[in-house]
Amino acid sequence: GEVVAIAGVAGNGQSEFFDAVSGERILHRDSMLQIDGKAMGRTGVNARRKAGAAFVPEERLGHGAVPAFSLSENVILTRHASDRSLIRSGLVQRGDASGISHRVIKDFDVRKGKPDPEARSLSGGNLQKFVIGRELDRKPGLLVVNQPTWGVDAGASATIRQAIIDLSRQGSAVVVISQDLDEIFEIADRIAV
Repeated sequence: GEVVAIAGVAGNGQSEFFDAVSGERILHRDSMLQIDGKAMGRTGVNARRKAGAAFVPEERLGHGAVPAFSLSENVILTRHASDRSLIRSGLVQRGDASGISHRVIKDFDVRKGKPDPEARSLSGGNLQKFVIGRELDRKPGLLVVNQPTWGVDAGASATIRQAIIDLSRQGSAVVVISQDLDEIFEIADRIAV
C-alpha cells in the first residue's frame, strides 16, 4: 500500500539491486529475499512472477521488450508462466495475448501506427507506457520498477507516475528505483538512499 523509492546516482548499484530483486541474479540464500513472507532468493524471474511480483527494467527496448516482436508477443514473453489464460493444454492463446495488449494500449493511451506493431516501432515514451501498463495489468502484489520515466516526455511521465500511485493505493507494494529526485518526492511514501 505504499511506494518506497530507492534514490541514488547512476552506477551506485541500482541495476544490481533490481537484478537481485527481480530474479535475474540468483541470491546466495533463499532467505535473502522474501515475497509475501515466502523465501524466494534462490528462485528465478518466473517463480517470482507466479508469487505476484512484476518487474519493469530500466532498459525498455531489448530488456523490457524484444524489439522485433509485436506487442502481443511481448505480453506472452512476460506472462506465459504466471497467467494461466495465455497457455492452455500447452498451446499459446494468441487471442488472449492480443486482448491484453489492446487493453494496455487503451488504458495507457499508447500511440501506435498499426493494431499490433513491433515494439521497436513505438517511441520511447509509448513503449515505456506499454511496458509499465503490461505489468500493472496483472494487478501485482509487488511492483519493482527501475527508472520509470527516464527519457520520456512530460505527458507520458505523468501517466506513468499516476499509474504507480494508483497501484499502491489499491494495496500493492511498489519499489521505485530512480535518479530523479523530483519524481521520487512526487510519488514516494518513503525514501531509501
